[in-house]
Amino acid sequence: QVQLVESGGGLVQVGGSLRLSCAASGQTFSRYALAWFRQAPGKEREFVAIIKRSGGATQYADSVKGRFTVSRDAAKNTAFLQMNSLEPEDTAVYYCATDQFYTGTYSREYDYWGQGTQVTVSS
Repeated sequence: QVQLVESGGGLVQVGGSLRLSCAASGQTFSRYALAWFRQAPGKEREFVAIIKRSGGATQYADSVKGRFTVSRDAAKNTAFLQMNSLEPEDTAVYYCATDQFYTGTYSREYDYWGQGTQVTVSS
């Protein structure tokens, strides 16, 4: 079992920055990929970014490439999503997710989810 807890969301103006954290407990976190998803009101949950196993590669949605950076601190069992140059379209609830085997971009394949943290970008 893995438990995930997100934090760091909030209200920010256009062009601002936020850093989300995802603290993990349970199984050895560093062996699993860690993905970030977001869901805006009335929309489906969408992939944002993923960092593969410890020290692994990263992948981003086109909509956030160049603005968001995903990282992880294995010693602290925590992953981060640094979000810069935020836009109103980034407003959503952000979730982190992990899975023992899956390392892709489909949300339905992930077994473990955090509770989500709200990010609101005002114009």
